[in-house]
This record gives sequence, C-alpha cells and structure tokens, in this order.
Amino acid sequence: MDSLTYKRTNVYETADETLMTEIFDFAEGYKHFLDEGKTERECCAYVEAAAKTAGYEAFDFGRKLKAGDKIYYNNRGKNMYLIKVGTENIAKDGIRIIASHIDSPRLDLKQLPLYESEGVALGKTHYYGGLRKYQWAAMPLALHGVVALKDGATVQVKVGESEGDPVFYISDLLPHLAAKQNQKPLGNAIEGEQLNIWFGNIPYTAATEDDEKTVKNNVLHLLHDKYGITEADFMSAELSMVPAFKAQDVGFDRALLGSYGHDDRVCAYPAWKACLDETSDRHTVMIVLADKEEIGSEGTTGMQSAIFTDLIDELAASFGVSSAAIRAHSKCLSADVTAAYDPNYPEVCEKNNSVFLSCGAGIMKFTGARGKSGSNDANAEFLAYLRNLFDENGVVWQTGELGKVDEGGGGTVAKFIAKFNIDTVDIGVPVISMHSPWEVVSKADLYENYLAFKAFIQ
Repeated sequence: MDSLTYKRTNVYETADETLMTEIFDFAEGYKHFLDEGKTERECCAYVEAAAKTAGYEAFDFGRKLKAGDKIYYNNRGKNMYLIKVGTENIAKDGIRIIASHIDSPRLDLKQLPLYESEGVALGKTHYYGGLRKYQWAAMPLALHGVVALKDGATVQVKVGESEGDPVFYISDLLPHLAAKQNQKPLGNAIEGEQLNIWFGNIPYTAATEDDEKTVKNNVLHLLHDKYGITEADFMSAELSMVPAFKAQDVGFDRALLGSYGHDDRVCAYPAWKACLDETSDRHTVMIVLADKEEIGSEGTTGMQSAIFTDLIDELAASFGVSSAAIRAHSKCLSADVTAAYDPNYPEVCEKNNSVFLSCGAGIMKFTGARGKSGSNDANAEFLAYLRNLFDENGVVWQTGELGKVDEGGGGTVAKFIAKFNIDTVDIGVPVISMHSPWEVVSKADLYENYLAFKAFIQ
C-alpha cells in the first residue's frame, strides 16, 4: 500500500556515488551547451551538429517518411525539430512530443543603433522578453548575432566571449549622485531608452575631407575592417547583447549551477539529449526547440507557427492516416522552467504548492496568472499517466505552481500545443532568479528532467 501522506524527495539525500557522478557529468555537457548557445541561432547550430553526428538527416517537405527514419528540420536557423519515426501505428499511438524554447531575455540592438554623444559611441537597444532593466547595467556584455547583406551573404558576429576580446557595458549612476534615482520605483530606476551600450571612445583620426573625425565613424571603420559591413547593414541584422560570463558551479559543494539563459535551455538540453540518447524505436518522437516564447510564441519560428502542424501533416501523409487521429493520440511535455522556492523571498510563494531546488522535475498542472488566465490546465488522467510512468522509472519529481495566486504568474507554450487536441502538461527545472542575467538551478533537477524525458519517449 502506498503511503497515505506525500513528501518531496531531495535527490541529493538519497543519491549514491554512481548517481552523483551521472548528475555532475551531465551538468558538464550542459555547461558547454550554455556557453556555446547564448542565442537561439547558436543553439540550433549546436543541436544540428549533434543530430548529424547521431545519424539524423535534414528533412525536406514532400519526403515520405518510414519507421526508423531520424530527421531534423532547422526552421530559419532559429527553431529546431528532431523527429524519430517509431514502429507503432502512428494513428493509434500518436507522437511523444517534448517542446521547449531556446530564446531567452536579452537586449537587441535597434535597426539603426549607433550614435555619438559627448565623445562616446553608443548603441541603442530594445529589450527582448520580460526582464528587470536595472539588472543589466554595470556588468560585462557580449555581442552575438548575424548581419544579412544585400547580396545574400550572412556575417556571423560574436565579440566578448574569447580571451582577449573586448566586452561592452551599460552605465549606471554612482551612489554619490543617485539620490533621485533611489527614490524611483525599482522598475523605473533605469528606463528602456537608457539601456545604451558603450561601444567606443576614440575618434577616427584618419578622416579625409569626406570623412568625419568622430568616435561613431571610428567604430564603423572597425566594423567594416573586420566584418565588411556598413551602417546600412544594421537594418538587416539580428544583433543581441547578452551577459559575457560563462556557466559556473555555485556553492562550496557545487550542487548548483549559475548561468545566463537557463530559461529555457535547461529544459531544451535534456530534451534533445534524451532523444539522441534513447535507443528505443517504438514510439514516434518529436522534440521542439522553439523561438519567440519570451514574446508570446509569435512569428514563423514561434510555437504558434504552422510549421508544427505542417510536420505532423507530413507524417500523416507518409503513412496515409489522419493528421487529426495522430494529434488525438499524441502526448506532449511542455518542457519549461518554473520558479523555485527562494528562502530569501518566501512571501511570494505558497509553500505547500511550490517546487524546491534538488527535489526533481517540477510538474505544473497549470500556469497562467490569477485565476489560471492564459493557462493550459492539464487533465487529471494525463497527470495520473505521468505519475505512474515516472514512478515506475525511478524519476524524482514534484508538483507546484508559479507563486501565490494573486502575486503574478506566467505562461508557456503548453496552451498553443493543447489547442490542437494534444494532451499537454508543463514540466521543467526549478529556477532561482528567473529572467535575470544570472539564473541558478540544481544539477540534480537538470538530470532528473533528463530521466523524465527518457522515460516519456522510450
């Protein structure tokens, strides 16, 4: 008989030496993924290379698929699909879908960013996603992205990550002169239009009669010399400022891991790793690494794009079955992070229904805000199925929600998948300081999510 009471399990309390080694080794691979994938384009390139090594082939629409096929679809360099076609009847067994996102809050350069003020070359930004603006000042930033030229060529840009690279910076007031700023509400202490990047301070001294002896002009010459780009090329560029520091262990015991971009690469990594590592060929599996989640899952690379159902339609056409039947029998884990209980801020959480660091994968029946608005509220039968599946496979998991009912809330891609008649629930890694430039997770929770994803697709 099962216990009449429920108690969370701390992974580290019961882990033997073998499990501890697996947890820490898995985290090392994840750290490399974080450092190499600070934008969605970089994540897609990383996963595509890993998929090719694992025998996955690029998919073209119109190709007929068969059991045993392993394919990937790289959607515009910012949205990746991995599909492994199983032996079960897809019309009756459906697809095992794990959907996460690979975009994170950041600062995007505006389309015409460069200007000069009082001998300083600055860059205008437009922040992307829900971030706290004051957290992005007075720290080292790196520049990542692409510049698409009129001739069709694409220039890759990454500055601030390699040894010897310069970094970039947003200024903040010194405390001696910040009396008025200190009186402002925290959310308004730094305005969006003050998030301007410091790019240079040396005028262009080689100027001719047709040139300008300005710092902005010097920066433009440096960019042209290195990348062959002009100021007009910024209008067809995607350039982002991200924290320049790398993923690092946190604490004397190294149980925690700090980095930029845990939300949601901490769920994306175990999802695609589970797919590549799992050898079972029974179920058809689809891993979705989506873009634009932080701004509503819009656009051609977001979870609301028709590419999701287009690929399911291709599978249906390959086997001559109904796409609706496939969707009706499919199951989805919306793999996204949730807020971990923070002992520094207990007042925003309802402790009995919070997720805790190192207590395993966090299942959220619903997300949304105040009264579950904007949420996919998973049905009880699907949750019972997962409870049994995870318990049978020794997965450590917990359940919770995103803070107290009236404190706020948030959303995930779950509702966009559920609307296609696919059973969907949120599951992910608890995060401290979510959406900040430096988020913290437990290595144990990362690994338990990997085990959960493997159990789901095997």
